[in-house]
Amino acid sequence: MVDAGLVVLTAFISPFRSERDMARQMFESDEFIEVFVDTPLEICEQRDAKGLYKKARAGDIPNFTGIGSPYEEPEHPDITLHPSQDMADMIAKLSAFLSD
Repeated sequence: MVDAGLVVLTAFISPFRSERDMARQMFESDEFIEVFVDTPLEICEQRDAKGLYKKARAGDIPNFTGIGSPYEEPEHPDITLHPSQDMADMIAKLSAFLSD
């Protein structure tokens, strides 16, 4: 899609630095931006609409990120957003970063 000139946004949990580094290496330096939404595990559990964290804590979902499997925070993300910020503020920060 990048080769076709499209801007591609993806949002997912990517728990391992090695996998994020591998993804970054697939693109030119100006084609990949790592956005780290720095959300503490406690907040993830509070927002758990599907009950997955509860199931993981009960042992029903093995190797669940942050419970049975580690999450390696990015060492040098291109931009970091914090859930304590207002959503509009986070969007403004990301928009400003992308327009620079």
